[in-house]
Amino acid sequence: MSTTPRVLTAASTVGTWLEHPEGGAAIRELLEQAGVGADALAPVANLPLQELVTLSQGRLSQDVVDALVRRVGGGPADADESVWRERITPGRFDGRTVVVTGAASGIGRATAHRIAAEGGSVVAADITEPGLETLASESDTGRITTVTGDITRDDDIDRIVTAAGGRIDGLANVAGIVDDFSPAHETSDEMWRRVFAINVDGVFRLTRAVLPAMLERRAGSIVNVASEAALRGNAAGIAYTAAKHAVVGITKNTAFMYGPHGIRVNAVAPGGVATGIAHGGAPDSAWGNERTRDFLRMIPPIATAQHLAASITFLLSDDGVNVSGAILPSDGGWSVQ
Repeated sequence: MSTTPRVLTAASTVGTWLEHPEGGAAIRELLEQAGVGADALAPVANLPLQELVTLSQGRLSQDVVDALVRRVGGGPADADESVWRERITPGRFDGRTVVVTGAASGIGRATAHRIAAEGGSVVAADITEPGLETLASESDTGRITTVTGDITRDDDIDRIVTAAGGRIDGLANVAGIVDDFSPAHETSDEMWRRVFAINVDGVFRLTRAVLPAMLERRAGSIVNVASEAALRGNAAGIAYTAAKHAVVGITKNTAFMYGPHGIRVNAVAPGGVATGIAHGGAPDSAWGNERTRDFLRMIPPIATAQHLAASITFLLSDDGVNVSGAILPSDGGWSVQ
């Protein structure tokens, strides 16, 4: 029984392109020219082809993507009905003020965009000013206030809270850095301190800072970004793994302590995500890479930042009304392996 191939677009996933008779041939020809096999695209099979323009950091240009779509007679971005698209829920955050850290890029940026699009006022915080300026300029809502600051500094945390204007309904602790995959005997004090300062101390300090406003209203929702490394020991180095396990502890204890006061606290645990998370500063450990390589090959295809924003905003919003103290793996099923 023959079927008509789907209409390919730049929004169609890489996997859909590879399965398409004409699209697959076009991409494999492009890969052959670069001396790369099609198996190199397995980790990004669930990503839209368009996403590779950013993810490849210039190695795949927009012109090449446009040429591929023309070559297969592709259609506009909405022609492929199989593609997941972010669907805005109007009014879901009406009247709410939400603080989002790490908002200059990746998951934080996607989360801030979605909250603003759904009616919320966003205090978008990050250490990277140009990224915040881009975030604000791309939103046509006028509901994004940016604060350039370091969540490891108390005075910057004070400025973030002040920017909220006295009302804080939600907090998304997204900001974080990765380590260098080093095991315990190779991990420097500086790497340990840096990863914990941002991934743990920053989460704790900002949570502590927003709680008075939530306690006053007896309402609030906090979502922390943990990691697949918070659920297992073979996804990163010791510093990042320990830090993200600490985020789970912060999440569960805070949920327990403040549940009777109308405050919900949850965490998402992302797997592989197409995002620009910062590195801790050292080259990756050969020991750590060798030890984890076979396990990391089992990661399901990576997600987009918008996929994670969907999980985070669900927990932040009233849609998550009966959920607190939960660690939601948003990892494409990696955690069940």
